[in-house]
Amino acid sequence: MQTCGEEDRTLNVGFYAFFAQLSYSDSEDPASPQFNTQRGYEGDLLTAVEAMTEPKLSFDREGIAIWDDIWLQSATSKYDIVSGGITILDTRRRDAGGAEVIAFTDGHVQFRQSLLVRPEDAERLAGYSDLTSDVLVGALAATTGEHRLLELVGLVDADGALVAGVRVDTPRGQVTADGSQDYVITASGDSPNLEGRTHLYPPSDSQPQVVYLGDEAGEVELLDALAAGELDALARGEIGNRDAVQTSAGKFVVTALDEEVETGGFTVAVDDTELLACLNERINWLTDNRSIGYGDWLADSTVFQNRAAMWNEGSR
Repeated sequence: MQTCGEEDRTLNVGFYAFFAQLSYSDSEDPASPQFNTQRGYEGDLLTAVEAMTEPKLSFDREGIAIWDDIWLQSATSKYDIVSGGITILDTRRRDAGGAEVIAFTDGHVQFRQSLLVRPEDAERLAGYSDLTSDVLVGALAATTGEHRLLELVGLVDADGALVAGVRVDTPRGQVTADGSQDYVITASGDSPNLEGRTHLYPPSDSQPQVVYLGDEAGEVELLDALAAGELDALARGEIGNRDAVQTSAGKFVVTALDEEVETGGFTVAVDDTELLACLNERINWLTDNRSIGYGDWLADSTVFQNRAAMWNEGSR
């Protein structure tokens, strides 16, 4: 069934620039022209979508350096599609006022949360129960890595409210959570009084401190701090952490793999139902209904282009 209409279409794509190997820029410098060249798993997946014909979709891509609410930009900015290793969450479909403004494509990648540590700390920090108050864990705010960490170590309740006694450094001074909904951190956002947070202090010795970096340089800043010994661990997705292990020449190892599996997709404006259906049809073809994933692409980066060629030959 053809869902993409009959006309060729050029679309604006915004992508997160600092999530190797899922979605990253050819240059870490936002002022460089190469910053708008997308690399990685999602970059290749979208390039394969571009290669599919009848009709043809073309993408004008632009790197995005800031993670905060990136998923909403397909409804609030010039972008028709937003990419960036974005976990599919119902709460991310809504804006600050509660209105549903974006839709997710079908999931095309799965990943789990984990800890990245230096090799000498692998045994000491093997699991989340090893994270005590003398341990500094780095996180990027408003990510599933941050929220899942806080959840696993008992710093937030099921609704994302910080437990009573948690102290948080913010640009406006330190605040202390009282266990109410006035102090909430989720993967979709946070309470206004917690915006720009830089450090979280636990109320119990059996819970870790959390340090927030990466506002301007993404997770690169967190990785540098971990390598320098300024952090003991980094909480984020397994894919990014495994890539850091591979590219660090032995500086890091992965521990504390989460049992919960997350699914990632692209976002589009909620009322662009034709585009959503079109992308789902093509993404599901390229991934063979999600049986081809990140591991397959890592083993053969041409896998999606090969599937696109089959589409064009009429194998569908």
